Amino acid sequence: MMTRLTKLALAFSLAGFSFAAQAQNVKLTVAASPVPHAELLEALKPTLAKQGVDLDVKVFNDYVLPNTQVQEKQLDANFFQHIPYLDKFNKDRGTNLVVASKPVHIEPFAAYSLKVKRVAELKDGATVAIPNDPTNAGRALLLLDQGGVIKLKNRSNIYPTTKDIAANPKHLKIKELEAATLPRVLNQVDLALINANYALEAKLNPKKDGLFTETTSPYANLLVARPDNKDSAAVKKLAAALNSPEAKRFIESKYQGAVVPAF
Repeated sequence: MMTRLTKLALAFSLAGFSFAAQAQNVKLTVAASPVPHAELLEALKPTLAKQGVDLDVKVFNDYVLPNTQVQEKQLDANFFQHIPYLDKFNKDRGTNLVVASKPVHIEPFAAYSLKVKRVAELKDGATVAIPNDPTNAGRALLLLDQGGVIKLKNRSNIYPTTKDIAANPKHLKIKELEAATLPRVLNQVDLALINANYALEAKLNPKKDGLFTETTSPYANLLVARPDNKDSAAVKKLAAALNSPEAKRFIESKYQGAVVPAF
């Protein structure tokens, strides 16, 4: 029969064990765009906690700070970008960030308009807004080529600029703006090519609302980290979770084709 003292000792022992178990969880701080990246990470938090990883999601609305802060070790990893953007960022900024997971999802890039319902309705001299970072500007120009709005000199070049436009029959005025601002200026331009994460935040669905959308895409989003931590247990667990059946079910159920699993 346990004495009161023995019970107290056991209680303290169990409490200490519980605290120690919680203390063993590793904190992993990851930058993410609000939609869909942060939403997916939040959905995976309980699963990762059971695996000993406490996921801390930091939401960013730009494409630069998530990379610079990982490089500077203020954050552990980020989840918002595709390989073409990462490669260009590393080259231009002298960073050495690396891919830490298999491709997770594709966000179909699309052209939106509040003024026309078909490309043929675009007037001569219409204003078209595209992202101003080199990778997504190139992606937008490729989509304009695909949509028959312009013609590029070389479709195999994934980093075209406006100087690579071979034909612009409608004399479109192409304005390069910060990607996050494009949904907000949609009513001020004739056409805007918007990354799906920003489109979804603005309640635009590329599948339903896009005048035309990418038919194929090398722009799958994935987890990015540093060479010194990409093989850590915590990063590997997150990478596996992002490619899990649970993640796939969440993407398909939540976004209904506006975001597509890449695995």
